[in-house]
Amino acid sequence: MTVTDTARESVSAALEQGKVESHLHPTGSYDVADHSPPTGREEIWRFTPLKRLKGLAADATFHASTTQVSLEVPEGVRVETLSGSEAQDLRGISGYKPSTLFGARVLAEVDETLLVDVPAEAEIAQPVVVDLVGTDADTTEAGHVVLRFGNFSKAVVVLRHTGSAALAQVVEVRVGDSAQVSVVSLQDWADDAVHLTHTEALVGRDAHYKHTAITFGGDLVRMDANVRYSGPGGTAEMLGLYFADEGQHIEHRLFADHNQPRTRSNVVYKGALQGTGAHTVWIGNVLIRKEAEGIETYEENRNLILTDGTLCDSVPNLEIETGEIEGAGHASATARFDDEQLFYLRSRGIEEKEAQRLVVHGFFNDLIRKIDVPAIEDKLVETVEAELAKNVTGELA
Repeated sequence: MTVTDTARESVSAALEQGKVESHLHPTGSYDVADHSPPTGREEIWRFTPLKRLKGLAADATFHASTTQVSLEVPEGVRVETLSGSEAQDLRGISGYKPSTLFGARVLAEVDETLLVDVPAEAEIAQPVVVDLVGTDADTTEAGHVVLRFGNFSKAVVVLRHTGSAALAQVVEVRVGDSAQVSVVSLQDWADDAVHLTHTEALVGRDAHYKHTAITFGGDLVRMDANVRYSGPGGTAEMLGLYFADEGQHIEHRLFADHNQPRTRSNVVYKGALQGTGAHTVWIGNVLIRKEAEGIETYEENRNLILTDGTLCDSVPNLEIETGEIEGAGHASATARFDDEQLFYLRSRGIEEKEAQRLVVHGFFNDLIRKIDVPAIEDKLVETVEAELAKNVTGELA
């Protein structure tokens, strides 16, 4: 028997006995007492500057909310704020079982839940827009949002975050069988905002779920986006776009848990960084469980460094418990401007600054077009232009 054969047998034996341990197999609990405040030494917190979170990940008081909510609700969709037992009945609707203290605290301590409910077989032509406008970055608060899509429904929901806030948030998404839904979370906060948020989605049989995370503003934004499946044949498309400026910390953590056979996930995140102290973190986690035969997954992260003094962390993780899969892979790249692209544009008479601007737009444009929400796409093109204008020195890398 070879060393390789021995290793395989050891892994197989451990799997059978359920003894394989990793951060992709967290033990969740709704009991707040089961969770400890993070220290920064944990795998899931080691990149996050905890001191800048204003205690949201630990013991900060969740005050009465000062965030203002406005809605654009097409006919056929129910949106309401529930409290008491009605809100409690929605906790965990996505299968979410908190593995962090802040997640457990949100479900236990926040009385109200904002529910967006799309009935079965409804086809909603216009996006449901939920505007969350912060008014006070010194008031720590928390929120719980539930997006429920019935079987065979089709809809788009946009969660738009602006203003100043210190917000801990849990968003739960329940996608019914054969539904086709898109959720866009836009973080366009003011410079002083702190946002710690977790999105958990449960995708039904033969359903298609697209989640798009867009982050530009805020002092510190950390978003976890998880997806699991309640039946075979489900597809998750997870897109992300972010742009970090001087001093900003933007962190996106993805987890695709393939717990059902013949499921799919595709992850594409792109980011740009400029200015001293700009820091982005992308963690792409994929778990293919033993029972998830015939699945296919791919994750990709690309980062464009525009100036010196930035820091970019990109860590893809793939854990496979069965060899009976269609395909699994990942790609990660962090680079400065492509000299060949710049040379091509300069050789055709385009000035260097304009050539650099065109390269950045080209870097993002293919991803922007995948969002498939025209109003959001147009706004993003404008926002990218505004971000580039912040680089007043013109000293792009």
